[in-house]
Amino acid sequence: MEPVYEIIFDKLVYSCMFEMQRGTEEYYPDHFLGFQLAGETHAFYDNDTTIIKENTVILVKRNQLIRTIKYPSKSGNYKFIAITLDSKTLQHYAFENKIKIKECYEGKQKFFFEPNEFLHSYFISLAPYINKTKEATPRLAELKIREAIELLLDSNPDLKYVLFDFAKPHLVDLEKFMNNNFMFNISVGSFAKLTGRSISGFKRDFAKVFNRPPQQWLKEKRLEEAYYLIKYKQKKPTDFYLDLGFENLSHFYYSFKQKFGETTTEVQYSKT
Repeated sequence: MEPVYEIIFDKLVYSCMFEMQRGTEEYYPDHFLGFQLAGETHAFYDNDTTIIKENTVILVKRNQLIRTIKYPSKSGNYKFIAITLDSKTLQHYAFENKIKIKECYEGKQKFFFEPNEFLHSYFISLAPYINKTKEATPRLAELKIREAIELLLDSNPDLKYVLFDFAKPHLVDLEKFMNNNFMFNISVGSFAKLTGRSISGFKRDFAKVFNRPPQQWLKEKRLEEAYYLIKYKQKKPTDFYLDLGFENLSHFYYSFKQKFGETTTEVQYSKT
């Protein structure tokens, strides 16, 4: 059977599949709350690999780069459901409930917990939208997000410091960040947001640090890493080209030969 991955309504995503699958890599500008109904999700973000096991709830802080691999359970099913807690809804909620956070949250980026009875029931209540037996109007979508906020705060009041921290990402060390995240295939605009800069500011600072435009540096950095993996780790390009941010294998081979003057096979088996 073909895998199912669809947006049920504006803020709700449901993923169902029956074979291991490399998921997408994405920039998430908003918090999201997810529940692993079946199987496991292996997620790489915040320079770490996280394993989301069955019957686990995870809350991921906004402004994250995430890459996933999805593993079905022994019964052959993979099911994951996630709802986005967008800033607009959170800001309205904070205003209505007179919630003000004076300090920026600087703690951990992910929170795991077993669902209590209320959270478990909440995710089950999303089934009618997934099964298309209930139409998800904008009003209902907003109510479901607000319900998720209420349940999270009820389970852990300190989560208010995460949910209602609306500060913009602070300026980060550009060189360190790019060297840690060059393999993510996202837009320059997303890299700019993640480093706390406008696009023009990002390009300006990038040129000062790396002496070349972002796209050129990213391509060269990925190719240099590919050379290392082929030459010294004896890896095959088919095993890693997607993980290094290349979308097309043929284009990777062409770019590699153009930069190094040798094919990947010649590099792998050369004696020098």
